Amino acid sequence: MSDVLQSPARDRFAWKDRLLTPWTITLAVPLIVAVVDPGRFADVVSIAAGAFAGTLPYIIVAVVLIAALKATGAETLVAKAFQGRENRMIVLAALFGGLAPFCSCQVIPFIAGLLAVGAPLPAVMAFWLSSPLIDPPTLLITAGALGWDFAIGKALAAVGLGLLGGFAMQAAISAGWFSDPLRPRSGGGCGCSKSPFGGSPVWKFWHEESRNAVFRSEIATNTLFLVKWLALAYVLEALLILYVPASLIAGLVGGDGLLPIGIAALVGMPAYLNSYVAPPLLAGLTEQGMSAGAAMAFMVAGAVSSVPAMAAVWSLVKREVFAAYLGLGIAGAIVSGLLFQLIARG
Repeated sequence: MSDVLQSPARDRFAWKDRLLTPWTITLAVPLIVAVVDPGRFADVVSIAAGAFAGTLPYIIVAVVLIAALKATGAETLVAKAFQGRENRMIVLAALFGGLAPFCSCQVIPFIAGLLAVGAPLPAVMAFWLSSPLIDPPTLLITAGALGWDFAIGKALAAVGLGLLGGFAMQAAISAGWFSDPLRPRSGGGCGCSKSPFGGSPVWKFWHEESRNAVFRSEIATNTLFLVKWLALAYVLEALLILYVPASLIAGLVGGDGLLPIGIAALVGMPAYLNSYVAPPLLAGLTEQGMSAGAAMAFMVAGAVSSVPAMAAVWSLVKREVFAAYLGLGIAGAIVSGLLFQLIARG
């Protein structure tokens, strides 16, 4: 009886979920513009299509690269960074955080496995902070939207933030803080306690049909994912360019100094934009007057506070460690913005 009574509510939510998809919004926005402001319909389509076409070569390379990394099993190399002396682990975890071929849902069991086999929290924190910021596909998408200077700057910011977080957590633990940082984990069949260190990469993956199947599956999955989110991002970018006054953007986050960078970081923190949507939107904002440093701060803060990144941390550590993660993320975003602003001016 309860199922019968609840089914209309479930149906309503199901229809809402089906309607509020990136594809629906991407198609609906130009149609709404065509009805409300017909004179700018062609401009919206032209700007979005042109930006997407310019990024298409980067999308193709990114899709092939991440599929190849997954087919080879390269994540076992990332796990090796969590072996050895702690200082070495922190450095390697910060570096490898930007190379890990993981989607957000795979980070949680990977990190859970590392913690289960005794990987130190400072090294894990270094990985947590750097991993959401950059990976091979994100690097290419950022370069396509904002240029290689920005993409390389973001990669350096990822490594720097990872190092900051890792060594700050190491100092805090040495001072007696976070003596019991992990949430209790019950046993079960989810595989989260499985050691991630087993196996080794197979670089010539095309000799094994099972790995070829992974490669084909990843090509299809990641192509759909990137096209879906980037199409939405470029439509939204077109709206920003056409309808948001440049003077408004320049007044809030334009110019030099700490204030616009701090505002951008604080706005970016709750924005929850994934790393594929953010670069095209920031391209539109910088065209409207957003400073380079503010754009960097916005992107770093938004990546650290994205829902998947925060979910990975929240699910495994206690609230005080989660608060430290967010605090380090916002501080790192502001510092990254200030440094990038100085470099851009030079």
